[in-house]
Amino acid sequence: MAIRKVFIANRGEIAVRIIRTCKALGLETVLAVSAADRDSLGARRADRTVCVGPPRSTDSYLKIETIVHAALATGADAVHPGYGFLSERAPFARLCEEHGLVFIGPTPAQIEAVGDKLRARHEAIAADVPVVPGAEVNSVQEAVEAAARIGTPLLVKAVGGGGGRGMKRVDVLGDVPHAVELASAEAAAAFGDPRVYLERYVSSGRHVELQVLGDGHGEVIHLGERDCSVQRRYQKLIEETPAVGLSQRLLDDLREAGVRFAKRLKYRGAGTVEFLVDCERDCFYFLEMNSRIQVEHPVTEMVTGFDLVAEQIAIANGEGLRMRQSDVALLGHAIECRINAEDPAQDFRPSPGLVSVAEWPTGEGVRVDTYIQGGSRVPPFYDSLMGKLIVHGSDRHAALARLEQALAATRIDGVATNIDFHRKVLGNAEFRMGGVDTGFVTRI
Repeated sequence: MAIRKVFIANRGEIAVRIIRTCKALGLETVLAVSAADRDSLGARRADRTVCVGPPRSTDSYLKIETIVHAALATGADAVHPGYGFLSERAPFARLCEEHGLVFIGPTPAQIEAVGDKLRARHEAIAADVPVVPGAEVNSVQEAVEAAARIGTPLLVKAVGGGGGRGMKRVDVLGDVPHAVELASAEAAAAFGDPRVYLERYVSSGRHVELQVLGDGHGEVIHLGERDCSVQRRYQKLIEETPAVGLSQRLLDDLREAGVRFAKRLKYRGAGTVEFLVDCERDCFYFLEMNSRIQVEHPVTEMVTGFDLVAEQIAIANGEGLRMRQSDVALLGHAIECRINAEDPAQDFRPSPGLVSVAEWPTGEGVRVDTYIQGGSRVPPFYDSLMGKLIVHGSDRHAALARLEQALAATRIDGVATNIDFHRKVLGNAEFRMGGVDTGFVTRI
């Protein structure tokens, strides 16, 4: 049965973005909203909304049974989870399938395979993809012994983690026990899984990820890489494609490795294989795979011309891959800035509240994905992301010039934002040269 009605189990800018593609495809949309999002832009643009609970996500957007029941009650054929919330929860995907709902994403087994960081490492090794030297640990004593072998600096990482939560850097071996206890407690609170493992910390590394599409039967293509090295506390702020300053050999090897990893899983849908590029050794290591659409997917769309959400829906609808690798051409350069309601002067503290003025740029090569307009409210219950400013140019120089103009034309009043921070980054000589590492933000 062809998909006709899509239930969107998300909010904010990604909900608005999914609705846009569904409308272009002639699909009806139903949007799940919490009590805090009843009057959101997504709620106004969807064909129908269903309130799934109180403002806090644990009482609404994360209630698996409630979401599935709402999708069924509204006659939806399929569920799009967006990113975050339930997008990488295998029990959610499984419950959707058990009730005859098409889950627009990978299979539950694939989500489980990459959601467990240790299992993902094993899959990478089996696919002949290099991994960061590290060790599985089941106790503080094992961690101390493993750390002595690996050496410092190193990272203690949550097995079920992501977004920097459950991750601690260790520079002195004597700090290992405390770091393991902190990371384990944080991981248990955030993910319900206290397990951690150790990895060597690469002091001069770049975060480079590969966008892949798979048909679920072993056919996989890539749509180029994205450099996401401008980040704070492991949270991305600026993403761009293509990655500059890397040798063609390394890029070719990285792309082949990402495709090889996804092929091993017979991956279905859109996914991102993330790598850490060791600048000093001119090599790369597998980090993890995100089994969902990424926040930064628009830069890939800008250089390829493909609508990734439309491709997700086509694959979920049984149409398979609608292009071959030879059909993918990476044209020009694209950069994305995440516009957040946060105060960089106060250690990027979230700044929820009422947006009195929202002026977004327009023009050739400029795209804005947002749910914020004048009069919109940034709730205190969710991520601080208000929107994404994306530009495209014939090359990186042209894209940077266009981004400077776009940021200058962006005005958000009523809440603190990181717009001036982005302008500061663009004015930095090291950033303008390209190829900064993940420690860049701490140096400016």
